[in-house]
Amino acid sequence: MGYKEIYEEWCSNPFFDGETKKELASIAENEKEIEERFYKELEFGTAGLRGIIGAGTNRMNIYTVRRATQGLANYIKSLKGEAKGVAIAYDSRHMSPEFADVAALCLAANGIKAYVFESLRPTPELSFAVRKLGCIAGINITASHNPPEYNGYKVYWEDGAQITPPHDSGIMNEVKAIIDFAQAKTMELGNAQAKGLYEVIGAEIDDAYEQELLKLVIHKDSIKRMGKELSVVYTPLHGTGNLPVRRVLKELGFEKVYVVKEQELPDGDFPTVSYPNPEAEEAFVLGLKLAKEVDADLILATDPDADRLGVYVKDSGTGEYHSLTGNMSGCLIGDYMIGERKKLQGLPADGAFIKSIVSTNMADAIADYYGIELVEVLTGFKYIGQKILQFETENKGTYLFGMEESYGCLPGTYARDKDAVAASMMLCEAAAYYKEQGKTLWDAMLELYERYGYYMDSVTSITLAGKEGIEKIQSILEKLREMPPAKIGEVKVLKSRDYKTGNVTETATGNVTPTGLPSSNVLYYDMEDAAWVCVRPSGTEPKLKLYYGVKGADFADAKEKASAMEAALSVLVDSFM
Repeated sequence: MGYKEIYEEWCSNPFFDGETKKELASIAENEKEIEERFYKELEFGTAGLRGIIGAGTNRMNIYTVRRATQGLANYIKSLKGEAKGVAIAYDSRHMSPEFADVAALCLAANGIKAYVFESLRPTPELSFAVRKLGCIAGINITASHNPPEYNGYKVYWEDGAQITPPHDSGIMNEVKAIIDFAQAKTMELGNAQAKGLYEVIGAEIDDAYEQELLKLVIHKDSIKRMGKELSVVYTPLHGTGNLPVRRVLKELGFEKVYVVKEQELPDGDFPTVSYPNPEAEEAFVLGLKLAKEVDADLILATDPDADRLGVYVKDSGTGEYHSLTGNMSGCLIGDYMIGERKKLQGLPADGAFIKSIVSTNMADAIADYYGIELVEVLTGFKYIGQKILQFETENKGTYLFGMEESYGCLPGTYARDKDAVAASMMLCEAAAYYKEQGKTLWDAMLELYERYGYYMDSVTSITLAGKEGIEKIQSILEKLREMPPAKIGEVKVLKSRDYKTGNVTETATGNVTPTGLPSSNVLYYDMEDAAWVCVRPSGTEPKLKLYYGVKGADFADAKEKASAMEAALSVLVDSFM
């Protein structure tokens, strides 16, 4: 059937509820909107579902969520894993509690127990809960930092990481096999509870999760001495981080933690920002105002599901607050934890620092400095989680730290996804440690640049929404494959990595070697002067993402090189538009 016929089926079929039909009736005269909602099914990808909330096959609603859950249930049953159960968490977005219950009751109808958090919880706690409860899988209802009209559905496997091969394709195939929404099962909440298939969880997991975070602390003495002096401003951006971040900082002894009141409480409209992204300057407008009032040492912002952390730190020399990119804060925390561990107990011979391929090369320099292995993985923290599992399974490799440029890191192995709660805690500890030495976090960052080099990394993106946008993004990538650049701007490309084909090609000789990583629709260019560029479609938004990094002799040189690289990338992509 075409999109119009599917629309009419939803409008007339008694299977769909009255509210859904009412919503669809309101767009009866809007042909473009009908097409966008029904021209395809909301794709269950390697990260699950993500889309605009609303009625339609290409929207997040109770029917698409139930269908995805039935596919997951079928896969779990194929592995005889029903007895282990599934943990379910959700964030502050519209429809998140409802979608969590839809998923739980679908699982229950399939004989699979659901452990459902009593209220909103951060993503890393869901990752922790999967392993703590011995579940075969986890579901998190969240759209991370997307605009308010979005929601999402992420699936985790029993190792606590988001699904990777073979489970991702296995679940996707089961979801695709459900061709009728009526095939997805459900049951009444009371019946599910009576049969022991729906259990509410909360404080017991919160307590266990916090205890794991407290084990990460390195310098309790510094916190004890400086906890009353360090001033911290924090905003949860209307999301899940408010209670866990404040709780762990209070438990450690940080007494001067000031919360941005306007952004404290959960609110799916995210009324103080256009979208709740801790990468964006607007996310810090209210925090900066409060920071100046209380003379804060640092400002922290977590996104709605509290897996990503944005940071501003004070420059004691000028009184200004500098923003730290995810690369900067990740390296600052990683260098602190690895360096202090080396001082206090030494580092394991098989220690490893793991980063995504689009993260800064300063991570490589840190690993080299401490004599540990630098491991690169594809973009997506699930690949870092997969590497941790490999270390444990093969009993070879010790995880020391992992990060990705998109404002996410994981200081320990208690969870298998990035954790802004733990990152907030470790950054505050580092701030207390450096403050005791008369230094700020900005001073510590400057020391990293002096030691490792002035790395400057950034990402720009081109938004191409809708059906036509998706096609344009794929067209650009294919044209780059057909005509790989020998130079980007004035900088020579030394090697081209095509992660889709799995080949690394030397520009000068044409020699081809394998990437050594799984297939992914990503292009990467190693360039002269330690520069690099990576091009990939966003996995969560209708965007073509262009990552790049340079290394300068100082800030001015790095900034000049970065500006030139961004301009050159714009010209390159425009030539394929």
